Order: sequence, then structure tokens, then C-alpha cells
Amino acid sequence: MRALLLIDIQNDFIPGGALAVPEGDLVVPLANQLQPLFDVVVATQDWHPPHHKSFASNHAGKTVFEKIDLNGLEQVLWPDHCVHGTAGANFFEVLNLNKVEAIFRKGTDSEIDSYSGFFDNGHRKTTALADYLRGKQVSQVYIMGLAGDYCVYYTAKDALALEFQTFLIEDGIKSINPDEFEKAKSDILNLGGQVIHSQSLL
Repeated sequence: MRALLLIDIQNDFIPGGALAVPEGDLVVPLANQLQPLFDVVVATQDWHPPHHKSFASNHAGKTVFEKIDLNGLEQVLWPDHCVHGTAGANFFEVLNLNKVEAIFRKGTDSEIDSYSGFFDNGHRKTTALADYLRGKQVSQVYIMGLAGDYCVYYTAKDALALEFQTFLIEDGIKSINPDEFEKAKSDILNLGGQVIHSQSLL
């Protein structure tokens, strides 16, 4: 069985949002087009408490994109984004959610960030996404969404470590820093993943 993973296609990551990914809105038409082709479709959703320690605003004297040590892990400090219950945390309104079977929320613990759809950044807790996919007999995961150099990348790394056959849908991914996404793709390929174009699916 094949699953499509829609990563963090939320208002705060769309141009105009609090942590906008350049051209992030352009992944949505493809996400809508691809969903009917998959056995299982799930989505991840950043869902932070307002006092999340990854927010620069919660560290006096610190600035956005500065790096700190947070409970033993390197942490980029972000603008406040995807605060639970706010419009910014909602999925982008033109994303079709009718085929989405389940939504996996991440970043809910204020003490640790969660880029991956499978685990927090310290692999201390699971989101239960892997168990859900295995329960559906999924062996292949196809990943698209935002942002390629962070949440998409770490989701793909964990998928490979969990022994799912893993595909990045390159034209369905936008990144904060395109150069960093190039490094991420190389890493995924080296780990045994594949990078494909949506045309191979359509």
C-alpha cells in the first residue's frame, strides 16, 4: 500500500504567514491532484502552545533564526507560528482534506521542537504515525509539502529509519533555503530514499 504524506500545508507557512515558505502555496494544486492516486492520505500539522520554547519571543534578548541549546538539542529560534487554535495553524483553505484519513499534530510539547511527522527532534516521543501506517499495511510513503529543508526532510529521514520505502515528490515541495534542500535531497538519496517528479505518478 502507498501513502501520501502532506506535510504542514498551513497558513503560517504560506506567503503572508508568520513563517512563510517562498512559493509555499504552489504545492497545493499538486497535493489536491495527487491525493486520489493513493491508498492512504494523511497530513501533519504544526500545533504549538503559545509558550513554545522554539519561539524567539520566549527567550529574552534572543532574535529570530538565532540558535540556542534547548534541553540538549540545537534549536533554531523561530517567529511565533502555528499556535494551536489560531488561524495561522489552520490548513491552507484551498487544500482539499476530503481524502485525508488522519491528521498528526506535532510540536505540542513546549520543551522540544518536532520537525518530523514521526517523532520529536530528540526521538523522545512518537506521534504514532508509523503505527498508523503499518496498521494500514503501508510500505511506501510519498512525501510532499513544507518546508523541504526542515519538516519534509526530517519526516523522510525518519521514514527511512523506520524502513518505509520513501519517495520525495520534488515538485511538490518548497523550502525556506533551496540550497539546504539540495543537501537534504542528497542525504535522503544516500540513505536509500528516492527523489521523483510528480509526472511519474500522474
